[in-house]
Formats: sequence, structure tokens, C-alpha cells
Amino acid sequence: MHFEPGDFVKDGLTHFGFRDARGRLFGIDHVHHFAALVREGGRVEWTIASARVFDGVPNIAAPLNFPMYVDVLPDGSPIVSNFGTAQLFRIDLHRMRAEVLVDGEAIGMEDMGNCAVDRDGLIWVNEVRGSRVWCFDPAGRPVRTIDGFGWIYDLRIAPDGEVFVLDSGNFALRAVDPDTYAVRTVAEGFASDPTARFDGPISLALDERGKAYVGDRFAHVVREIDLATGAMTAIAGRPVVDDARANPSTERDPTRLNLPQISSMDYARGRLFVPTDLDGDRGDLAVLRRTLG
Repeated sequence: MHFEPGDFVKDGLTHFGFRDARGRLFGIDHVHHFAALVREGGRVEWTIASARVFDGVPNIAAPLNFPMYVDVLPDGSPIVSNFGTAQLFRIDLHRMRAEVLVDGEAIGMEDMGNCAVDRDGLIWVNEVRGSRVWCFDPAGRPVRTIDGFGWIYDLRIAPDGEVFVLDSGNFALRAVDPDTYAVRTVAEGFASDPTARFDGPISLALDERGKAYVGDRFAHVVREIDLATGAMTAIAGRPVVDDARANPSTERDPTRLNLPQISSMDYARGRLFVPTDLDGDRGDLAVLRRTLG
């Protein structure tokens, strides 16, 4: 799918899109500083932003500044991480209000990347430039801080509860045991051969079959990684790209996709969603369907 400038949410695409455990779609436009709950057919049910975003759509007031991620607490309350002020907001849908659950600047966080809730209700957050992983309880109190990473561009939780960290500054994918906090390396390495190793890992998605998918921004490819063996394979994209060329909607060969600037990916229901920025405000969304076997 190709998108020209416009209202990305109402036209079917925000910069980031995430589905929660109930299948609800949350969209984020971090450039325009809002998040939204998007229903079937692209209908926006509500937004969270400093001021109203769309006429006729309820807005929950919160001073978002470069929002990054949305997840949901066990009680059903959405949370939104905010990169610009290192804050985590909790949304009370009954009162249509937002409150600061974690004030990252007050506890020394440099910024705030993703916020992912595990099966015990603990909230895992990464600092991008601060290069730390934080674990908070549902009330927003720090439980654990883990150092030793480079810039962290993405963090996700696998179905079995293991926390996966895209250690982008060290060209590595690492996993954190949620019980012991031990860190293991799943895959790593940088090489000049773009078919072999990472060259700008910026985005991470996980499926339910033990596979990770990494958007390798400078190599312009999507890599599939076997989480048990660390084996890595480029499954989409090509090394030579054109920043201005949109992908034809008829393209069916993933290795021919033009992916100049891969953004945050998502996986849901057997499909991997791969957004890529083109020149200006234009973008493509490639949808890869998982094959059987």
C-alpha cells in the first residue's frame, strides 16, 4: 500500500501501529504527537494528545512529545510511552483522562522508547540513548534496571515471556530472562556484506513460532532470525534502493521490495507489517504473509 501526504490515521496508516492481546489496533503519529485507538474500517475512536486532533473524535488531554509505543495493563488501561519527556502515561478510559505513571526524567532516564507489558503485569521500557532496560511494577515503581547495551531502538516480549532487546549500537539482538534478568545474545555482528549481518537494526517484531524479524535500515532488508539457533536470513528487500520509488501494489516477490527507510514493524495474525519512508511525507506499507511449513 502506498500513502501520499494526508491524515495517515484516517487514510489507513500511522507511523507506528500495534495490536494488543485483544486484537485492538493502536496507531501512533509521533511526528504530530498523538496516539489513537483505531477500529475496523479505519474509524478513530479516540485520540490522546495535547489538543483535539480530529473534529468529532474525543481527545484525552496529555502533553505528548514524540510518543513511541502503546500497550495495555492487565486492568485494561492503555499506556503510552513518550520519548521527548521520558514519561509513561496511563489512560483511564472510564474517565477519559491520562496520568503520568512513570516520570522518567525524575529517576534519571534520558528518554523513553517502547513500553511492553509482560504476563505478570510488569512494564518493560527501554532508553534509546540511555542504553538501559527498565522494569516497572503496574504502579510505575522501578523493579530493575539492566545496563550494558548500546543504543536500544526496539524492545518486545515474546509469547513465552522472554524480553527481546534490539541492541542497535552493538548490532545485536539480545534476550532478557524476566525471572533472573540474565541477558543472552541471540544474534550479533556487523559486516560489509549486507546479506550477512546487521547494518542499522532499527525495528523488531516477534511471531508465535520462535522467529524474530529485524528491520535493517541501512541494508534495506528485513531479516528473519531463529531465536533458538540465531540463524539469520534476509527475507525481504534489496540492497539497491530508490528513495523516491513507490512499490507497485502488484509486487509479490519480497526480495524485490524497495525499502529505503524501514520504520517500526509489527506482526499480527500471520502477517508482518513493514512500513518504509520515501522522500518527503510519502510512505509504503508492505505486508508479508507467513507461508506454511
